[in-house]
Amino acid sequence: MSNLCGSVDSRPLMSQRSLPVTPVSHKHLPIDLRTSMDGKYKEIAEELLARSLTDSDMRCAPYEFPEESPIEQLEEKRHRLERQISQDVKLEPEILVRAKQDFMKVDSTADLEYLKDSQEDTVDYPFIERETVTEREFQRVSISGEEKCGVPFTDLVDAAKCVVKALFIREKYMSLSLQNFSRTTARCLRELNERPLDTNIYEELHESPVDSDVSVHPPVSKTHPYEEQNLPSDLGYSCAMVDGVFHVYTTQNPKDKSTELDLPYPDLQEYIADMNVMMALIINGPVKSFCYRRLQYLSSKFQMHVLLNEMKELAAQKKVPHRDFYNIRKVDTHIHASSCMNQKHLLRFIKRAMKKYPDEIVHIENGRGQTLMDVFENMNLTAYDLSVDTLDMHADRNTFHRFDKFNSKYNPIGESILREIFIKTDNHIHGKYFGHIVKEVMSDLEESKYQNAELRLSVYGRSMDEWDKLAKWAVTHSVYSDNVRWLVQIPRLFDVYRTKKQLSNFQQMLENIFLPLFEVTINPSSHPQLHLFLQHVVGFDSVDDESKPEHHIFNLDSPSPARWCDDDNPPYSYYLYYMYANMTVLNHLRRRRGFHTFVLRPHCGEAGPIHHLVSGFMLSENISHGLLLRKAPVLQYLYYLAQVGIAMSPLSNNSLFLSYHRNPLPEYLSRGLMVSLSTDDPLQFHFTKEPLMEEYSIATQVWKLSSCDMCELARNSVLMSGFSHKSKSHWLGPDYTKEGPISNDIRRTNVPDIRVAYRYETMCEELHLIIQAVRTQELDSIEEETLCFTSAQSIR
Repeated sequence: MSNLCGSVDSRPLMSQRSLPVTPVSHKHLPIDLRTSMDGKYKEIAEELLARSLTDSDMRCAPYEFPEESPIEQLEEKRHRLERQISQDVKLEPEILVRAKQDFMKVDSTADLEYLKDSQEDTVDYPFIERETVTEREFQRVSISGEEKCGVPFTDLVDAAKCVVKALFIREKYMSLSLQNFSRTTARCLRELNERPLDTNIYEELHESPVDSDVSVHPPVSKTHPYEEQNLPSDLGYSCAMVDGVFHVYTTQNPKDKSTELDLPYPDLQEYIADMNVMMALIINGPVKSFCYRRLQYLSSKFQMHVLLNEMKELAAQKKVPHRDFYNIRKVDTHIHASSCMNQKHLLRFIKRAMKKYPDEIVHIENGRGQTLMDVFENMNLTAYDLSVDTLDMHADRNTFHRFDKFNSKYNPIGESILREIFIKTDNHIHGKYFGHIVKEVMSDLEESKYQNAELRLSVYGRSMDEWDKLAKWAVTHSVYSDNVRWLVQIPRLFDVYRTKKQLSNFQQMLENIFLPLFEVTINPSSHPQLHLFLQHVVGFDSVDDESKPEHHIFNLDSPSPARWCDDDNPPYSYYLYYMYANMTVLNHLRRRRGFHTFVLRPHCGEAGPIHHLVSGFMLSENISHGLLLRKAPVLQYLYYLAQVGIAMSPLSNNSLFLSYHRNPLPEYLSRGLMVSLSTDDPLQFHFTKEPLMEEYSIATQVWKLSSCDMCELARNSVLMSGFSHKSKSHWLGPDYTKEGPISNDIRRTNVPDIRVAYRYETMCEELHLIIQAVRTQELDSIEEETLCFTSAQSIR
């Protein structure tokens, strides 16, 4: 097996052929990021992954900070004290007295003087300059003195290197797949070098500017989006899957390797190496301590900000005419189409269908057609008998930690045949009833004007024609709204299909999912309805019960998709890697054709092992849930610095995995993570016609959120969403892509500039802290090398 120990032997990301611009691997990083863990990444990662496969006797997981475990705290403090004593002995004997003091209060004098001298040699960062405009003036909390983070300087340098390395990893994978990476973080990383990673394979697409006084309402489509258009021409390319990833060829003969297009995707070996690096980072003691302290500091700083500026933020909101929480844009960033209606809505529709279409054949049973009336007569039910209680689709206390019981709630009256008839796109009536219900939900959104949704539709990968059937359903029934965009979710159910002999191996599932997408991109005329439908699809989701045990560790010894013929399900990271790899190739092909690209936004961190969140951090633009971040301070800090979007659904979590009061959303929000509120499944969890407003209402009452907090969550939801740049420019302001308070238009968002400035300045200070530590260490290394060289010259 190839050596995966750290970055020394890792190779650049590469396709089977050369890339247009080959991204740089870690051994070519612009700065020395070697740490004490180098050479041990593989062993540490595999040990942690092995623990995730079995129940552990440990009081807390190795990636958690033992906040509630006094014994572990004392042990950790003892080890830190011993490390400090040994360090002081090497520096100066008289400092030994300091080792008896409380270690966490101050560092050694030598460390403080060393840091002070180093800071004088470094260039001040220009990006923390504060605005002096009156409207943006507010009370700021500043920390004076040299020591700002409560850990020894040597630990700070080691932790900063690890954090920077992790951010480089994410930037690499986001750039390679043409997904978004935080502008502020990217610019700060470039302070380490002019161009840290050569991953800009394509120049950014420049969107047409929007006037500053443009209406808050984007123009309505004049023509129906599903009307036949002049389809782009056929490129005449062909494609074939190799080791689970599609390759594109410029001729119809995929066997001619010389005609292969240079479309990049991540090399498996480097992905595994990067995964090992990330797994090792999250259990490193000094890194955990550093990240935990920074997160606690961010929470405390926000509380101080609220105490000092809450009235100023409220006053700024009151000055804005017409705008309030009700008429700012909100996006439901995580909602499944099959449960986008509430129980009462579905009940009314079923009763209406029974009266309007009683004799319509809706199901085939044993070769004989059944009408809607026949179906209900077989159940001894009439329209009058039906009620919300009869449907029994609401989650209750019995679904807590019982995902199997929750899935059964999708069946009205407990009958799977009713689920097939009313909330499926692929049935005997071609999803007619489901199309009507979704259009009614869209109509409600359009009536509200300010609410939008990103609905999930399923593609299972059991057959090659699923995409065409889905597109036909959307086009035939005109299921479209300017307030809605689609995501396509891929359920992780290979083991189920394999057991039923529907699939022979995992590669067949990947081909069923991605081959139609490559075909329609190469030749839109081959799937004309799919081409129209994909114009409104923004990304992919990966869904299933994350708490299900995994029996396999994804490494270089894992079977390739063509050889994965077991009845066991591949692990989460296996699914995500091959989805990401194929999406990356597809995105580059679509970019060449001038089509829009897709993003990866999986369910991640709701339950299960922590490596789900590691995969999500590396490969996904946004994630849904993210509950387990509360137990992993290193990952939570990284998600903050990279501003990874997290769509959270507290009411859904309350019924399935985590009680409402324990939900970390208010904690994430106070620390500055990019979080938004979403509904997940209104059919199971909500009661009103406006489930998103219900979600905001309950969160505000329980957690005592301010008007500014609510508007910030709404603004985050728009930023995270897949709606077009033009729509976002209307909703947030034409400068929303810029950094700092200039990006905010309070007339549209109702978020005070004070809050946006606070978030921006706080994040810049955090980035400044870690980058300054890395640069200080780099300068010190250069000085040492210079001294050694000078000494050698003098000896000669």
